[in-house]
Amino acid sequence: MTVPTQKPLYYKIVTHLTFQVLVAIVLGVMVGKIWPTWAASLKPLGDWFIQMVKMIVPPIVFLTVALGIGSMRDLRSVGRVGIKSLGYFYLVTTLALAIGMLVVNWVQPGMGLDTSQLVSGDISTNLTQAAAPHSMYDAIFPKSFFGAFADGEMLQIVFLAILFGIGLTLAGERAEPVTDFLERLSKVFFKIIGIIMQFAPLGAFGAMAFVVGKYGTDAVWKLGNLMLCVYTTMFLFVVLVLGGIMRWVGISLWEVLKYIKEEILTVIGTSSSESVLPQIMEKLQKLGCARNIVGLVVPTGYSFNLDGTSIYLSMATIFLAQATGTALTLGEQISIIGLLMLTSKGAAGVSGSGFTVLV
Repeated sequence: MTVPTQKPLYYKIVTHLTFQVLVAIVLGVMVGKIWPTWAASLKPLGDWFIQMVKMIVPPIVFLTVALGIGSMRDLRSVGRVGIKSLGYFYLVTTLALAIGMLVVNWVQPGMGLDTSQLVSGDISTNLTQAAAPHSMYDAIFPKSFFGAFADGEMLQIVFLAILFGIGLTLAGERAEPVTDFLERLSKVFFKIIGIIMQFAPLGAFGAMAFVVGKYGTDAVWKLGNLMLCVYTTMFLFVVLVLGGIMRWVGISLWEVLKYIKEEILTVIGTSSSESVLPQIMEKLQKLGCARNIVGLVVPTGYSFNLDGTSIYLSMATIFLAQATGTALTLGEQISIIGLLMLTSKGAAGVSGSGFTVLV
């Protein structure tokens, strides 16, 4: 009998995806600083990786939600989960907006900024997106079944999956062959996302190299006070608000962060939270979370629980007011919170959506 050889510690570290993504981010920053022109041309690497993930997200979300609801015997529990989730999303998002407002008013990073020295850019695309008519009906109800998948509209896919899952439940035993097929198909798609994630270091490297190569570190330093405030506020929000909620329900925040460290680094490198949606759903199920809960809550949270985006939007709005000398009353700032509560929803899957909402 052969005894399996124990691989050395350095081999385990070097071959770990977390280490590879972290190294790729550092190399991307270095390349962007040393060879900015060449680094700026590496943007397709990051775009290519994110596009591959987006390609696989719709079927994974649909299958997870449909199978999760299809496994429920009591459909009333679906409604209870949905109502509780939306209530939590709006409450926590409001806290994120309020915390961002408080910090930016206290630190005032925009005061004293000489806006005449800033280089203006072309925002015509964002203005067009911001002016385009959108309604809640358009966001939720697709024009066709496959149209939602073609457009990658998360809320529409979730809506279709809920209907399909309810149909599976109501069909009972007659739907078992369909359910079994979807189960097998789901495993195939999760294997595919595992293959795609092997390219995460390459995507993170290209994205970071492009950002540093095109915009440089000087542009970052000009707005350093705002970014420092934003990231400090996000850190406090995670530790105090999310940490407090987790402690209340008996979960360790530190253990969760360690468990999803690869996903956190991938998001930092690619600047896209959608790039880790399938892995987050799979990891939560491995932890023991019920599939129906994961399938319903996580994709919906990607559209309705944008805490980081909410913090940025509230702070950036007040920062711009401070930088341009525009006085805002308390009532106006409260109205901004209310407006952002509505406009920030459904922005997760849209590239550059945060800037569009800010416009």
